[in-house]
Amino acid sequence: MLFEEMSLAGAYIITLQPKEDERGFFARSFCKQLFSEKGLHSDFVQCNVSYNHKKGTLRGLHYQQAPFGEVKIVTCHRGAIYDVIVDMRIDSPTYRKWIGVELTSHNHQSLYIPEGFAHGFQTLADETEVFYHMGNYYHPHAAQGIRWDDPALAINWPEEVQMMSQADKQYPLLTL
Repeated sequence: MLFEEMSLAGAYIITLQPKEDERGFFARSFCKQLFSEKGLHSDFVQCNVSYNHKKGTLRGLHYQQAPFGEVKIVTCHRGAIYDVIVDMRIDSPTYRKWIGVELTSHNHQSLYIPEGFAHGFQTLADETEVFYHMGNYYHPHAAQGIRWDDPALAINWPEEVQMMSQADKQYPLLTL
């Protein structure tokens, strides 16, 4: 695995290093020892899958309030997504800054998202499946969100939004 630190401190693109032969390939997607050596969270407590029927589906932007913050590793196993993270750490020099990366079933990349970040994605293909490693359990009372179209963030989503939950549509705007 190759780790490339992103412009938001603590966020990484992780690229698999597949070993290929006539059958296909094999690659390590997680190694607790390697993550620990890099100073990254390595104690994941649950895994989740998000399946999305239609291109243009938007999920997020979600996070959990402290002390229930979540570290995530997000991978797209089928289809493609534009994955967005927003630094919500008040004491961070990149507070309220965001980055977006394309994760696909073909580029063998994952996004490591530190605690204190909001996360969302938009599907770039029909029948897209996303896999999450989660560093904390879901706590409904700590669940928060930011509007996907918040002008304070001005996120450039690549597709017209075709589908979104009512809950995601009703998240508040950030105050400037």
